[in-house]
Amino acid sequence: MNIALVCPYDLGVPGGVQDQVIRLARWLDDRGHSPKIVGPGTEGPEDAVLIGGTVLIQANRSSTPIALDPRTTRRLKDAVAGADVIHIHEPFMPLVSTSAVRISNVATVGTFHADAPRWARFGYKVGSGVWRRLLGRLDVITTVSHVSASAISPFSNPRVIPNGIDTADYGRGEKRTNRVAFLGRDDERKGLQVMLDAWPHVREHIPEAELRVIGAERDDTIPGVAFLGRVSEATKLEELSSAEVYCAPNLGGESFGIVVVEGMASGCAIVASAIPAFVSVLDGSGELIAPGDSGALAQRILSLLNDRRYLESRQAAAVEAAARFDGQAVADRYIAAYDDAIASHSR
Repeated sequence: MNIALVCPYDLGVPGGVQDQVIRLARWLDDRGHSPKIVGPGTEGPEDAVLIGGTVLIQANRSSTPIALDPRTTRRLKDAVAGADVIHIHEPFMPLVSTSAVRISNVATVGTFHADAPRWARFGYKVGSGVWRRLLGRLDVITTVSHVSASAISPFSNPRVIPNGIDTADYGRGEKRTNRVAFLGRDDERKGLQVMLDAWPHVREHIPEAELRVIGAERDDTIPGVAFLGRVSEATKLEELSSAEVYCAPNLGGESFGIVVVEGMASGCAIVASAIPAFVSVLDGSGELIAPGDSGALAQRILSLLNDRRYLESRQAAAVEAAARFDGQAVADRYIAAYDDAIASHSR
């Protein structure tokens, strides 16, 4: 079938939703379907249809690049023409996704990714009639986790389809003793500062320990810390596979935790904040700390690096738990959702 994958965020900017849209297009192509990625931006994946520039807005303690130009609506309609089904990511996000929801002559699937902040949830209550009408235009509603589902549960009963990765691509490198990895932007909620606050204590007890910060850059010179900035996919896989421990000290606002899954599939022992999304993803396979507790983070890292048998058991548990997020299984669940949407729309 012809599937239009609509992303509201700049396709040339790294982000969790963009990453999943790009991966899903590849998985659907592998299954013999014809996906087309549609979204804003001035650059993006090969064959993506770009429909205009973006502006940065601050939301959920992060910078979000979205399109606000009214001309985007017409470009979107032209881009999705001929699709059998439109898969709309973040249906409530202006202007691209909300415009796609209003297209009435094609079957639609809407996927909610975000853990909506308190102000957004309040807005859903105040404007419940508007949101109910928008949701009513979708033939099938999905969310990536029960966390993201909680924001819209008063209006619908979505099916949960988790994010996915190509699990076979991870964990092929040789582990470097006492190496720890962090992956994420330098946004407050990603918890990089918590990681850096914990690090001196780790080095005090294990002077040869090294921290690899992937995806963020700082001018700081910190013993044992390498800031790698934005890296290629190949380099990211290599760095994760070489780490013994992966840390996700996020402060909140996460609806899923794909970076945690990547660390798990790479064979790392995981230390993560005990936020609902990470607790669900780990399912008992990792170490949990209170968000923002750098002292507990340091202690958990040390407990792993100082006990090789326990470290290896946690690494094995993480790999086993990651298997349920393999992308081909995720794609099959979306294909079933597309079939259901088409059948529902034709009635």
